[in-house]
Amino acid sequence: MKARIYRPSKTAMQSGRGKIHTWMLEYEPATPRRPEPLMGWISSGDTLNQVRMRFPTKEEAIAFAERKGIEYTVIEDHRRRVTPRNYADNFKPRPTR
Repeated sequence: MKARIYRPSKTAMQSGRGKIHTWMLEYEPATPRRPEPLMGWISSGDTLNQVRMRFPTKEEAIAFAERKGIEYTVIEDHRRRVTPRNYADNFKPRPTR
């Protein structure tokens, strides 16, 4: 059983960055997903792909995975680069390409 440890990005419904400070441990699917013949929903025989655990820090998620003997992959988060701008910058001449 293999798992991913990552920091989730903010959803499209969030305007701020309030709930993106936690780290997630999520199991990778062991069986392929396939459409159910009756309803057409996507199903899988593996129930571990429904499990998502939240941790306050990356180190706690790694410690949990090592304590339980879970093989894991850490996906580092992408830092947001903020370029400070103000209203007057909208009217500054910019070089054309």
